[in-house]
Amino acid sequence: MHRLLCFFPSKSNPLGNPFSKTTSPFRNLPLFLTENPTRSPLRPATGFGLRPSVPIPPNRSSLSRFHPASINLASFIHSTRGTRRFSGESGGREALHYDVVIVGAGPAGLSAAIRLKQLCRERNTDLSVCVLEKGSEVGAHIISGNVFEPRALDELMPRWRDEGAPIEVPVSHDKFWLLTENRALSLPSPFDNKGNYVISLSQLVRWMSTKAEELGVEIYPGFAASEILYDENDKVVGVATNDVGVAKDGSKKETFQRGVELKGHITLLAEGCRGSLSEKIIRDYKLRDKGQGQHQTYAIGIKEVWEIEEGKHVPGSVLHTIGWPLDMKTYGGSFLYHMNNRQISIGLVIALNYQNPYLSPFDEFQKFKHHPAIKSLLEGGSVLQYGARALNEGGFQSIPNPVFPGGAIIGCSAGYLNVPKIKGTHTAMKSGMLAAEAAFNVIVAGAQMEMYWDSLKKSWIWEELFRSRNYRPAFEYGLMPGLAFSALERYVFRGRLPLTLKHGKPDHEATDIASVHTPIQYPRPDGQVSFDVPTSLYRSNTNHEHDQPVHLRLRDPAIPERVNLPLYAGPESRYCPARVYEYVPDDKHGLKLHINAQNCLHCKACDIKDPKQNIEWTVPEGGGGPGYTTM
Repeated sequence: MHRLLCFFPSKSNPLGNPFSKTTSPFRNLPLFLTENPTRSPLRPATGFGLRPSVPIPPNRSSLSRFHPASINLASFIHSTRGTRRFSGESGGREALHYDVVIVGAGPAGLSAAIRLKQLCRERNTDLSVCVLEKGSEVGAHIISGNVFEPRALDELMPRWRDEGAPIEVPVSHDKFWLLTENRALSLPSPFDNKGNYVISLSQLVRWMSTKAEELGVEIYPGFAASEILYDENDKVVGVATNDVGVAKDGSKKETFQRGVELKGHITLLAEGCRGSLSEKIIRDYKLRDKGQGQHQTYAIGIKEVWEIEEGKHVPGSVLHTIGWPLDMKTYGGSFLYHMNNRQISIGLVIALNYQNPYLSPFDEFQKFKHHPAIKSLLEGGSVLQYGARALNEGGFQSIPNPVFPGGAIIGCSAGYLNVPKIKGTHTAMKSGMLAAEAAFNVIVAGAQMEMYWDSLKKSWIWEELFRSRNYRPAFEYGLMPGLAFSALERYVFRGRLPLTLKHGKPDHEATDIASVHTPIQYPRPDGQVSFDVPTSLYRSNTNHEHDQPVHLRLRDPAIPERVNLPLYAGPESRYCPARVYEYVPDDKHGLKLHINAQNCLHCKACDIKDPKQNIEWTVPEGGGGPGYTTM
């Protein structure tokens, strides 16, 4: 066991104040120094202690009750329900016990945490709730081109307008264009954004995290949940964070520390689209077969935040486009939203079932910005931030049964995006609230977690996704047939067509072999409106510890050179919007795949689009990845 010494830096400490509510990645977490003087004092020691966000009743156990000298955590006495508990080592790892463990501090995870604590206050009880977040701080990995529908937030926190929520710009204009190479043709807008707001989702979840902490939720950014924990009956009993201080070659560095087990009565997975633990749970428990039965289908969204000239800025203006630069068989479109402070969000979303292996989503986005109707707005402006993320587009047909033994999947990990609305935040939040209500009743009243699945099917989420279920698969037949069918569905049948269309091939199977396509020659970036990958990546604030195991794993290292390169022209070098994958010359005068894992934006496109599903995305060390602030 480590000897743990309390560490209380002064305000003048050049390392900063780790207890700061705004800057610390370890809010509510007392930090401890081990006897190893080389370890960073800002990294929590193995077997770290947790300090609750609210005062501890006299009968509660906590580290604050112990002298800050040598402490054996295995000797801690387990306390009653409602209190975090500490236990000794399990395979070399310390274990912390909660009532509810939530993985992911996005809209769904924070909504679940807040709702749990609200129920505790309403029912005069107490449950311990912790939220793990792999980003360096809450919001660092949150990206969304977001026109926010406040329906779920109205239910969760009705007084949000009076409590300083960063939701300030109501939609003022709503336009929809069909683009050709040089023209923009106005179409009737299918979006009803009256009462919605243009926001930064990363800023919203930061605000939500402060509200959760005020209620007593413990939030720990910088900790990546890498493993599901099971009991002897194959029931999920929590998660474990990954080891840190491991070198690329697998050896232990001086800073090595074992991961920590966080065990709970209920575990809620809110990892976002294509969450690595969520996908394992869906696969192992066959949850998609127990749900709506169809595979999930995805898109990649690429986004920039710009500051534009004052005279061009129209706060609340919303624009969506379809058509150019994509071909008639590739589903996708752009968005352009005017926020406050002369800022705009601009992005391109491309379905990952595109056929041409030469297509590069990043370069399509750079090309899009040169459309005459778009370029004129951007000229004279500057880019503030860049990022990318996959998003679910399967909708109603692809919803899994989200309940597994010991917990549930919530938010975009399950896939509640409403494709024709291009909105999923409100549904993700509502799913978190419903799961929280079920979890509370499981722990307090002995109910079954299946009530979450039952409540979901009775909720407005289910109704909304059912009515929109045919929009996305309609575009399997091309842009114009898709538009025609969507208009019929919206204006005539109003979502009640007596049939449900099926999705086409899974995204990775949709990729054609290279020989049936012609390589795409993209224009060089001009450095004013369009940019190269290194410049864009710099604007994402992406950072990973360089000397750590590569978190992008090849199931078969030979497949890139044996299959992907000769048959598909190495598509991983193009579908990744961060140039993580590149083919470089080897010592045999051939080409070999090189993985620049430090560039990874955590978008998950590689895990989805690789033709042979040979790439497995796993979490890197906690705190690594992008550092979004305005996305």
